[in-house]
Amino acid sequence: MTPLINAAAVAALADERVDWRFKGLPAAWNGRTPAQICADPRELVSAGPLGPVCVLHADALNHNLATMADWCVRHGVELAPHGKTHMAPQLLARQFEAGACAVTAATISQVRTLRAFGVRQVVLANELVDAAGLAWLAAELDDDPDFRLICWVDSTDGVRLMTQALDRAGRFSDARRPVEVCVELGAMGTRTGCRDDARADEVAAAAVASPRLRLVGVAGYEAALGHDVSAAGVQRVGDYLKWMRTVAARLAQRCEVADIAEVVVTAGGSTHFDLVARALAGPWRTILRSGCYLTNDDGLYLRTSPLTRPGAEPGGFRAAMQVWAQVCSRPEPGLALVTMGRRDVSFDQGLPVPQQLWRDSHWTPDGLAGCEVTNLNDQHAFLRLSPAAEAVAVGDWIAFGVSHPCTVFDKWQLIPVLDRGGRVIELVRTFF
Repeated sequence: MTPLINAAAVAALADERVDWRFKGLPAAWNGRTPAQICADPRELVSAGPLGPVCVLHADALNHNLATMADWCVRHGVELAPHGKTHMAPQLLARQFEAGACAVTAATISQVRTLRAFGVRQVVLANELVDAAGLAWLAAELDDDPDFRLICWVDSTDGVRLMTQALDRAGRFSDARRPVEVCVELGAMGTRTGCRDDARADEVAAAAVASPRLRLVGVAGYEAALGHDVSAAGVQRVGDYLKWMRTVAARLAQRCEVADIAEVVVTAGGSTHFDLVARALAGPWRTILRSGCYLTNDDGLYLRTSPLTRPGAEPGGFRAAMQVWAQVCSRPEPGLALVTMGRRDVSFDQGLPVPQQLWRDSHWTPDGLAGCEVTNLNDQHAFLRLSPAAEAVAVGDWIAFGVSHPCTVFDKWQLIPVLDRGGRVIELVRTFF
């Protein structure tokens, strides 16, 4: 079986030298490789990070990988985790090892990055109408018979533009393989996708008629309806998924007529993947595209993930990501300014959560009860202190949980992975 990622290309990242380009890391690491740094692991705070610094916790990552893999097997679905979450080949390799069938991308540039590491199975969760991107894709498909990509179509205009671009590309290459597509369905008032049965059928017919495309299934994104896990929110998502299933059953017949042996039905963000599995598992390949499960978080997904929200069964996901920063000012009672801002941590789905203080060479939750981040500037966090936390002093290190890991990963190019003792055992490279 052809590997889903080039292990040698991933391993080579451990031999790239660390330098000033990678913020937050100890200056003493300059000129050394990740392999050299991790060969003699040290506790990160004592190594002298130039904070703030983003970290990942190995135990939580491993737990989340195993938990999601087991969940998918038990519910009869496959997983193509969204690569835009981390854009880290090392983490993607772990997801493949845990059983992921493919990786999801949002843009053709992300696909190009994935291909640089030999990734063989890609879901592009968008309609690709970029002529230059389609020409590149056609050449990749010609050059590598083991490379498979599925993307979306949601309009006859899109089908026409894709067909024309691939026709032009075919004049300069063999371009023998058609691009595989799913008809995308979208709820009214949300993002992309066909809005009704007539449009879906029309787009499917156009895709089947195109000599450059190959209809293989149906796609959707239920999280476009929001992260509401109330009864009303669940009902909205359930109605959308019920419609998806009905359309999938109808369009599967078109695929059968076109001699497509393997029909794909795909949806599933990180909030409602339980509803997706319940509604869409069936006589086809049901593929989830959840990405944030790998790190989960201490905000949005703690509240909404099926495996961590209130009422979830024990043993669910663990938060695997933190950002550490120092108190740089105590300008008035009840307020601390911390060296962490919008350049360093997410703020689009909730502010960071103060969790631990560095005291006597270890992290402790003592001393932060009732504290809250109230605002972020570009490089500062405003930490409102409770009366019990007035002992927090300039120079103290604080570890913060995050909300929405997607918009933390993209702010860090090299992220230390820590063992239980806080020692650095890997450095994860991201490519945004």
